[in-house]
Amino acid sequence: MVLVSEFLELELNKIIETSNNNITITDEKGIIVRSHPEHWEIYGIEPGSYIGKSVYELEEEGLLSPSINAIVLKERKFSRILQHTKTGRVVMSSGYPIFDETGRLVRVVSYSQDQTEIWKLQEQYEQLQRKIQGYRTEVEDLREKELNHSIIARSNEMQQVLKTIQHVAKVDATVLLLGPSGVGKSTIARALHNQSDRYREPFIEVNCSTIPESLFESEIFGYEPGSFTGANRKGKPGLIEQAEGGTLFLDEIGEMPLGMQAKLLRVIQEKKITRIGGKEEKKINFRLVAATNQALAKMVEEGRFRLDLFYRLNVIPIHIPSLNKRKEDIPVLIQHYVQKTNDKYNKLKKFHPSTYDVLTQYEWPGNIRELENLIERLILTIEEPTIYPKHLPVIVSGQTKPLDISPSLQVKQEIEGKRNLKETLEAVEIQLIAKAYKECKTTYEMAEYLGISQPTVIYKLKKYKEHF
Repeated sequence: MVLVSEFLELELNKIIETSNNNITITDEKGIIVRSHPEHWEIYGIEPGSYIGKSVYELEEEGLLSPSINAIVLKERKFSRILQHTKTGRVVMSSGYPIFDETGRLVRVVSYSQDQTEIWKLQEQYEQLQRKIQGYRTEVEDLREKELNHSIIARSNEMQQVLKTIQHVAKVDATVLLLGPSGVGKSTIARALHNQSDRYREPFIEVNCSTIPESLFESEIFGYEPGSFTGANRKGKPGLIEQAEGGTLFLDEIGEMPLGMQAKLLRVIQEKKITRIGGKEEKKINFRLVAATNQALAKMVEEGRFRLDLFYRLNVIPIHIPSLNKRKEDIPVLIQHYVQKTNDKYNKLKKFHPSTYDVLTQYEWPGNIRELENLIERLILTIEEPTIYPKHLPVIVSGQTKPLDISPSLQVKQEIEGKRNLKETLEAVEIQLIAKAYKECKTTYEMAEYLGISQPTVIYKLKKYKEHF
């Protein structure tokens, strides 16, 4: 007949042998009385040679560094340590004291788990994190270099613009880009986006001067299915909605219809939109960048632009100087666009140094856009490998004035009887635009003919449409 004590002995041995944790029991003197048979292999001790050994002795031999049981015997309370064995293993050990009814410490039970693989994974994870941080730093450097390459900034004026962009790119404050047409406001807006924390998200560019007023609201805010005749049966997200998480760039903001300005103001304030025909408001997370070649403050005075919207947009104004105000940039811009156009069309054209001189002295009323278009035209139309001043249009080479604006007899008759400067200037402007409209085939040709931007041509045609 098996005694109760024998059953307890069998049960205890089975628990120790089958436990997921390596269990070791020592007496009050640190002598090992029970342990898992295979537990000591991780310490470099032969199975079966540990019973009767003292944990203090094993510590002196360097096999336990340190012994959790020895620590519990000393401190008389639960303890947990991380051990590094001679065999190169990492072991997590926890020890618990056992007291008798008199409060005397009689046993210590410890549990050990081999954490070597987990420890290695942790080290690999930390190494990976360091590499990721290194790659992130490299990406930031590359993005900064990309910004420097996308914006030609040799002049002090553009260097200051570049510094401002880098300074405000990381914050979500609204930026208003100011400057004449063709100075590269859209390029700067994209560089601002690329330097921001939103660079992985969409960059949505909206030219407010090219969207018909009747379609403006549906294009900007989107619409629900069946909202109006001709609408997409599935509905359509607006441009603001498409900018979720990224940057919304409203170019030519001064051309936005007055009725739409109030709705845009609400979107900027609340960052919520409601599609046409919809009832549910949708929260949109975007960073706003706007641009204009117009004097918004003057438009406010004239009642053509909302004052409250102007204040919302004019948080961080950045003035982009015209090209004739930063002539140091012209030679490097020429070099940049010559290379770009050669690569695009597989050409090997070059500009003579004297051509650089002439182009640097030109006033460039159309700014960078005019310069880029001229270089592309010259490379594609001039057959010679080197482009000299003789190949330049007379308007650029200085052989004639850009546009004869002396009033013709017709203009004189038109302005006769006008009493104020505004009416007189409008009369002259109408005649010049009418002449360009008659002689040019496209609005782009009109823009070049008049020395203004193509969006401005569209605006003027709308303004004076009853005269054509």
